[in-house]
Amino acid sequence: MVVDKLRDAELDRLFQAFADSTRRDIVRRVTVGEYSVSGLAALYAMSFAAVQKHVAVLERASLVTKEKRGREQIVRGNHEGLEKARRLLDEYEAIWRQRVDRIAGILAEG
Repeated sequence: MVVDKLRDAELDRLFQAFADSTRRDIVRRVTVGEYSVSGLAALYAMSFAAVQKHVAVLERASLVTKEKRGREQIVRGNHEGLEKARRLLDEYEAIWRQRVDRIAGILAEG
């Protein structure tokens, strides 16, 4: 299970990354195409530095990668990191579905 393999710090970074709507939007955008940090900054009503910080949070969570290309920092979705996050969330969903099924079974008995 992915849940068992990730350390608490990794889980914290992942959930922190997804906790912000701007970061979720950045992930959505860079999974379909690459953007420069300045290109991303132009899309949001915030400073370039603020967007850089959001990208850094996503990078620490392994959801995006950055590559220097000339003077630009190019941001792309990190397929492996996104796949790990998907598997993690699938496992949490399975745990909750099992709990709901057990509760339904207990209620059916009573």
